[in-house]
Amino acid sequence: MDCLFCESGKDKLVENAHAYAMYDGYPVNEGHALILTKRHVASFFELSAEEVGSLYGCLEEAKRVIDRRYNPDGYNVGVNVGKAAGQTIYHVHIHLIPRYHGDIPAPRGGVRGVIPHKRGY
Repeated sequence: MDCLFCESGKDKLVENAHAYAMYDGYPVNEGHALILTKRHVASFFELSAEEVGSLYGCLEEAKRVIDRRYNPDGYNVGVNVGKAAGQTIYHVHIHLIPRYHGDIPAPRGGVRGVIPHKRGY
């Protein structure tokens, strides 16, 4: 198998039975973390309910760690599923991206910015 996440050293921020979190190697903001399944699976929609619960547990725990360390003003949470959605590593991972006042000029629309001309409304 040729998977960056399966082969990485996995410097874990938090961990539970089916998931773990680590800081993103190419962060878009300070504190950007990834929440990953331990099992190699490509699509979020292929996960068991137990795995989804573990991902959510890690997401909450990672947020608490990032809150204490970086004190962000907000967050974006997102999952890319499939090539059309921009997925480049086919191992389920959730992006937990801390946001800070002033990090971009007009943040309104948040995740709607995946299609830039649809962000402002």
